[in-house]
Amino acid sequence: MDNQKQEAAAAFKAFMLKTSTKSNLNLYDHLARLLTKVMDERPPNAVDVIEDLSFRVKRELLPDFQSTLRDLSLSTAAQLLAEQQGLLFSRVDERGEQDEELIESPLPNVNEISFFLEQAGVALGGREEMQRIFLALKQLVDSQPLQRCRLWGKVMGTESNYIVAEAEYREGDEEEEQSPEEAPENEERDADVDDEKEGAEEGNALLPQSTYKPPPAAPKEANGTGVNKYVYYVCTEPGLPWVKLPPVTPAQINAARHIRKFFTGRLDAPICSYPPFPGHEANYLRAQIARISAGTQVSPQGFYQFREEEEEEEPDAPRNSYEQNPDFEAAPIPKMAESMSNWVHHVQHILKQGRCTWVNLAAKPEEELDEDGEAEEKEEEPDEPDPEVGPPLLTPLSEDKEIRDTPPWSAKMSSTLNPQYAVAVLRSNLWPGAHAYACGKRFENIYAGWGLKCAGGFYMPSLPPAPQSEYPSGPEITEALDPSLEEEQTLKATLELQQAAQEELESLQGDEDEDEDEDD
Repeated sequence: MDNQKQEAAAAFKAFMLKTSTKSNLNLYDHLARLLTKVMDERPPNAVDVIEDLSFRVKRELLPDFQSTLRDLSLSTAAQLLAEQQGLLFSRVDERGEQDEELIESPLPNVNEISFFLEQAGVALGGREEMQRIFLALKQLVDSQPLQRCRLWGKVMGTESNYIVAEAEYREGDEEEEQSPEEAPENEERDADVDDEKEGAEEGNALLPQSTYKPPPAAPKEANGTGVNKYVYYVCTEPGLPWVKLPPVTPAQINAARHIRKFFTGRLDAPICSYPPFPGHEANYLRAQIARISAGTQVSPQGFYQFREEEEEEEPDAPRNSYEQNPDFEAAPIPKMAESMSNWVHHVQHILKQGRCTWVNLAAKPEEELDEDGEAEEKEEEPDEPDPEVGPPLLTPLSEDKEIRDTPPWSAKMSSTLNPQYAVAVLRSNLWPGAHAYACGKRFENIYAGWGLKCAGGFYMPSLPPAPQSEYPSGPEITEALDPSLEEEQTLKATLELQQAAQEELESLQGDEDEDEDEDD
């Protein structure tokens, strides 16, 4: 029995001496150090603090923690964000110019808008969040030469959200686009491509060349017009830097109409979709903002009116600008909530071309000269396409189309118990998250959603195009089987017989011709 106990004790000691693969320690030495520490310190109620003593024994063995700053904690993301937002509440300039800036500020009364949005049941995060957004907008106005700036809305994302500000530059202070700077790079790139094509043509002169020409792309609308009438800035949190979104192109708008993608919250994130989207998430966000604005930006009937100068210059041309009506009288709130004819669209409709104004892509320049200096022959030109025309500005909402037996808009009053102080609220069913309110001569549009259009109950992604047909099968291009040796010999003998018969026939015809000449 004693031998068995000794063997068991030795086996258990060997087990306790096994070194851990994580901390490179063993239980035997750790218990020895722990008991030594208990004998040295003799703490009261040792059984209650044995776990803390064990932790301290392990910690003392680590050389990285032998410092007086061992309990220093790293700053969390919430602390860093709080430091950034703390700058919003600091007063940078203490001079007397602040009073003039407050009077001439292009910002609307965000506190008043927040109150009405709360009455309408639309919230972007509470009153504190709205106050931080207002201070962030003020920071944007102080850093950019803006004539007008307002809160467009909030677009949700899977990782973070986008706070969107709609702005308009003062005349003459608009920033230049990057496209002119990129033009030399594009020219160099095109020159390199042309050199590669010339080298390929020299080596493959005998190969057939494709004559396909892609259809011309619709040009981008200039800044300050159409879908690029306003400039948009975004940030993920109030206090973080504002980022200007690039102008949108017709190709990006048309591609965004065929895909459905959630935003991630990262502007440089790629858009993996079919059909492929020409750009990153910043371009996709800008395209969705343009689509949402064109379909949901509304105002009370009569608040805006067309300018008389445009009517006198071109009475039949489509009008794309308006001005505020000084004689506007607001309709009663119950009528605003009952009839859609009391609301109108004040943003231009986006055509199927991806622009607000139609452009003729089939138009060709004057006669082009070829390499010899002669005018090329004109090919038969197709008929001119009919100009695409959309709904004009200030069209009533009552003319909007339904979505699968669902009205495009839903209207209500903020309170039926106290209608004298209620607010007329409008909600879009086409773009969930788009809201508008009106109270007297005050109205506002706001968006808070995922940036996706209503799919009408189901969504069917775009299918790839049909595969092209194979080449036509025929004896001219079909590869024949190799003949056998016997077939080659038979064919050779047949050809020799045919050749001999042909020569004999030609000799007989020659003799007959000579005889006829002698008779003559």
